[in-house]
Amino acid sequence: MMKSSLIRINLIFILLVLFIPNFTSAETKTFIKEYTYQASEYDSKVTCRALALELVKRLLLEELGTYLESQTEVKNFQLTRDQIITLTAGIVMAQIIEEKWDGRSYWLKAKVSADTGEVSKSIDRLRNDRQKTKELEEMRKKADEALSELEKLREELKITKAEKKNFDQYDRAINKLSVTALVERGHALFTSDKYQDAIEAYSKAIELDPKNAELYDFRGDTYRELHNLNQVIKDYSKAIELDPQRSGIYLWRGHTYIDLGNYKLAIEDYNKQIELDPKDSRAYRARGMAYADLKDYQQAIRDYDRAIELKPKDELIYRSRASAYRELGNYKQAIEDYDKAIELWPKSSVNYYRRGLIYIDIGNYNQSIKDFNKALEINRKYTAAYNSRGRAYALLGNYKQAIEDYDRAIRLNPKDASIYYYNRGCAHNALHRYKQAVMDFTKAIELKPNDEDSYYDRGLAYRQLGLDSKATEDIKIAARLGLKDAQDFLRSEGIDW
Repeated sequence: MMKSSLIRINLIFILLVLFIPNFTSAETKTFIKEYTYQASEYDSKVTCRALALELVKRLLLEELGTYLESQTEVKNFQLTRDQIITLTAGIVMAQIIEEKWDGRSYWLKAKVSADTGEVSKSIDRLRNDRQKTKELEEMRKKADEALSELEKLREELKITKAEKKNFDQYDRAINKLSVTALVERGHALFTSDKYQDAIEAYSKAIELDPKNAELYDFRGDTYRELHNLNQVIKDYSKAIELDPQRSGIYLWRGHTYIDLGNYKLAIEDYNKQIELDPKDSRAYRARGMAYADLKDYQQAIRDYDRAIELKPKDELIYRSRASAYRELGNYKQAIEDYDKAIELWPKSSVNYYRRGLIYIDIGNYNQSIKDFNKALEINRKYTAAYNSRGRAYALLGNYKQAIEDYDRAIRLNPKDASIYYYNRGCAHNALHRYKQAVMDFTKAIELKPNDEDSYYDRGLAYRQLGLDSKATEDIKIAARLGLKDAQDFLRSEGIDW
């Protein structure tokens, strides 16, 4: 397809293929090609460069795609070479080494360098991302159409002796080609986590085609990765203004409104998404989660029910519905939903962990420990699971085992460990280790200065150590922070706070 495109538009090229292994990595391969585009009387330096760059990039991607097609990992994906090339365009970028323009021809030397192992992984991710795959396929299609249009216009210009309207069409076709190249570059930068550079590429594409809704969509997606949520809303809103029937973008703008805490606007966007695509299970689940955030659990469950009707094998929906049932105190149904989620995804540590929390709620601590054990078997660094298993051991009176779990949680996440220090302090208190308890409550307060529970329990530990003034001071702070137990304690002692 690529070679025939070159022949059709009468380009003369010099092809030099070099295969250069990069000795810093056994898996990194570099392909270099030279390309010469012979200008016609209708071409400028700008159009020559755009065409030369597009076509040398295609040759490089074809060479890389052919190489990748021979690799075992990529063979397992059962993709055609054209599919591999299309996906690779969203992963790697051509880099210009040298270029020359003499007024008659444009010469380019360019390369692509790729860690084939990483590229294979990226291809695997992209082939499972239907939206991104569709976007890249559309970019290839648009570039092909632009090249075909340019070929046709070149012939027409020869016949019509360069009428202005044909020149304008020629420039528009070049413009379209440049936009697709910038979008592919943006996608490749996005895939490489170079989000600011990706934004620059999408912004340049927008300058060339300011009424193209999908360009704002792409840039909005990238701003999401940078957590620039206000800019995300602006870009998604602009895309919707340009194309109000662009359904998927309502879903993502709704997600962004959720991140901003604006549940009302999020629900409005999910409503619109459902209106445009009544079979989008994601929109029902997202709207259900928004209602759950608003504590309207019954409405949330109705949305989850509909989402499950549409996609009965999506474990995330069962997980979400289980959380809503738990909030309503319907533990039996919540456990059934987690059972189903685990059946659908037995390697999810989260589902075991959350089911374990429900078993704590209903007092079945031994079963909760089994679930936390399973979660930790899947993910040995699951900090919350160590903490919750520690709670279960403490509720069974096994404080020494509980302390061991809190120790692990603290080692894994010392910066966000306020609750772990607090729980370990409570376990030390139960074992009458009041000095250790005071140290843990103090650390918890350092990490969370307004933790009323830590002040109150440290106060009780101080009392056991005979440090009554310190105890009263801590309990007063807890009372002022609003802890009812502390307030009741001070009233019983006849102490004002």
